[in-house]
Amino acid sequence: MSVVAIPITTDGQVGSGWGRAPRVAIAVVDGGAIATWDEHQVDWDRLHDEGTEGSHHARMVRFLQEHAVTHVVTGHIGDGMRNVMGRLGITVADGAAGDARAAVLAV
Repeated sequence: MSVVAIPITTDGQVGSGWGRAPRVAIAVVDGGAIATWDEHQVDWDRLHDEGTEGSHHARMVRFLQEHAVTHVVTGHIGDGMRNVMGRLGITVADGAAGDARAAVLAV
């Protein structure tokens, strides 16, 4: 079983970037199928430039830990956040595009 976080658009596509995502879906993948799919309004697009980069990263880390995320799928992620996720043991797959559910299952 994997817990996958993915930035999403309102029409179910992969969001272009992790750190400025307005919405993130949390998918539990079990046996090659999506068992649950929950969408969260995180407003990271608005919050990105409020405060320091460290406080923004901390906000995202809290979200990841609260949801026990094991994988992140995204269109783009910055090197700093990629390093943070690596230290947390979270696998990152970037360069994703198209249907968000299909991108989750492709990982």
